[in-house]
Parts: sequence; structure tokens; C-alpha cells
Amino acid sequence: MYEDDNIIVVDKPHFLPTMPRGMWYRSSALMRLRERYDDERIVPAHRLDRQTAGVLVFVRNPDVRGAYQTMFQRREPVKTYECIAPLRPAKRPKYGTVRRLDPVRPFPLVRASHIEKRRGVLQAYEIPETVNARTLIERGGPVEYEGARWASYTLHPHTGKTHQLRVHMNALGLPIAGDDWYPVVRPYDYADFSHPLQLVARSLAFTDPISGEARRFESTIPLGNDGSPLQ
Repeated sequence: MYEDDNIIVVDKPHFLPTMPRGMWYRSSALMRLRERYDDERIVPAHRLDRQTAGVLVFVRNPDVRGAYQTMFQRREPVKTYECIAPLRPAKRPKYGTVRRLDPVRPFPLVRASHIEKRRGVLQAYEIPETVNARTLIERGGPVEYEGARWASYTLHPHTGKTHQLRVHMNALGLPIAGDDWYPVVRPYDYADFSHPLQLVARSLAFTDPISGEARRFESTIPLGNDGSPLQ
């Protein structure tokens, strides 16, 4: 999507992990970039799940690596995600809070909870502790997905816990379409790429820590049956 002397920005597809892991080594965004540019110094500034598509930033200049990674660690970039989920009222979650921004409308709302993720366990989960994850959730119009009527949602994470968006949507009774881990872990064929998780990191905006320029990148990866609204 973009490159200069310091960074490379890609539109990562579904099913491609950010970093090498397990059976995915060469088939990772990092190793593909290093091979393409013949440069072992390239590293990710942040990460996206293997199942999530969208805007992903890599740093190619080691001298400025810390500046970009620290920017993401401080959660300075503005991230916007889009997903497809059931078109139905949100249910009351077991833990955490739901705050409607308009008392007479179900959306937009702010979902807040405490999310934990244990090493070696696929799912993250919520517990009744101090809030460490917040997401602003907006609902769009109806969309068609695999012949059924669903809805589009725009998600604005205020924090960056593992699987935060998937956990928050699932807790509302609105699991994201194509999710093999929430609400339950389902066995799937790693060679089957026909049913991606319907979640895209749609846009990313930040002030470049080196140049001071305003940067904004937008993914073109579609959702659902091209992500178009029902007529």
C-alpha cells in the first residue's frame, strides 16, 4: 500500500499470520516481505491475528524501529475495524458493562470488560475484574452473507487486548461471521480458505513519529458477498 525509507504498509489478507509461527513460517507477512525486499531487518510495528485481514505496518529502518513500535505500544494510532455479525439485538453480557451513547437507540454503544488470555489456550475470556478493554461499536445496515441476512458493524478499539473485538462481539451475542473460536472452538481444515473470519482492520491513522506527517491507510479487502448492502 505504501513504502518509504522507514516503513512498509501492507493490506494483509485473511489466513496470513503476521509473524512466523508453527506451521506458518514462509507463509507469513514478515517472511514474505523479507524475501521480497531481501532485507532481514524488516520487523512488524504491530500485529494482526492470522484470521484478521487489513492494514499492517512494518519497519524497515532499524534506527527508527523503536519510535514506531513505541507509538503502537502507547496506542496512539487510530484504528477502525469492520465486521459482519448477526442482525439482532445485543444481549446483556455476563461480565463488564454496556453503555449506549444514545438512550433511545441500541447502537452505538461502548463495551467495556476485563479480558484475559492464557498462553496455550485458544480463546480469551472475560472475568469480573477491573476493566482493561474498551470498544466503541456502531451498527450499519443489513448485508448479505452466504445467502442470509446479517449486519455490518464498525468497531473502534480503545485498547488492544488479544482477540478483544471477537470477545466483545461474542459477549453481546453477536459473534463475528466465520469465527471458528467464538463462541466455541470448532475444528477446521487449515487448507480451506473459503470461509474467512469476517473482520478487517479497515483503516489506520497516525502522526508519523519521524516526519511528523499525518498518515492514513485504508484496506480494500471486502467482507461477505463483496460487503454490499442488501437492496
